[in-house]
Amino acid sequence: MRVIDYAERIANLAARRQPFAVATVTKTEGSTLAKVGFRIVISNDCKVVGGTLGGGCPEGPIVEIARATMTDGLPQVVRVHLVDADRAVAGTIGNPRPGEIYVETNCGGTLEVFIEPMMPADRLVLIGQGGKDDIEDALVHFGRELGFQIVVVDPVPALREKPDLLLETADLDPQTLPLGERDYVVVLTKGERDVASLEALSRTHARFVGLLASRHRLQKNLEELRARGVPDSFLSALHAPVGLDIGAKTPSELALAILGDIVATKYGKDVPHKPTDG
Repeated sequence: MRVIDYAERIANLAARRQPFAVATVTKTEGSTLAKVGFRIVISNDCKVVGGTLGGGCPEGPIVEIARATMTDGLPQVVRVHLVDADRAVAGTIGNPRPGEIYVETNCGGTLEVFIEPMMPADRLVLIGQGGKDDIEDALVHFGRELGFQIVVVDPVPALREKPDLLLETADLDPQTLPLGERDYVVVLTKGERDVASLEALSRTHARFVGLLASRHRLQKNLEELRARGVPDSFLSALHAPVGLDIGAKTPSELALAILGDIVATKYGKDVPHKPTDG
């Protein structure tokens, strides 16, 4: 695969914000069609979208291992033994060592393949009311410190730090800003656009949606969202009022509580929440 083709396919996959993997031959022994540097690009739906490992035989098992790396985000090095049928069966069912796979072919050599998952960055998406908001400011700052890409959707932003992406609009458009499993969204609209923002978010696949609101405002929002037909599955998963129960009072403390809620969700932890009357 030409360098320009490789770069274009990588860029296209990255732009779609879906995991993909690159499998590269790093060593060969004996007779193989593959050479060091041969590589394939594997999409999130486990299709080889570019490149070659010298032939189709080893690619199927490599794709299966790539599937696992795209789930846990951990790279792997595997040795692929290109052997005859008897040795392939014996190696496969005879308690093979981790990182060793056996492929039936007449080559007789061995490949060492490095499989590297390419995971999209986690994003913190803040939907603001417009104007100065100390909590929004603190979330931008602390979120970046935690390694999130920061996206702000705000009609009149007044931020001390520049986010990675700023959309100066009052309306969240899932077509313009597709949201997926690595997106964590906090709604800071203070009542004015709560319902419209949450209704739009209910049509996305965002991993986390949180709303900063009092219990009274939250109940009114939930009633209106149900009246609009927003699914109960979305409402039951909503983090609202957003934030962990740490007794937060100041804007920076509230931002810390919100990000704690997000990090706990990211790592699958069940932690205590307590609605506030703020």
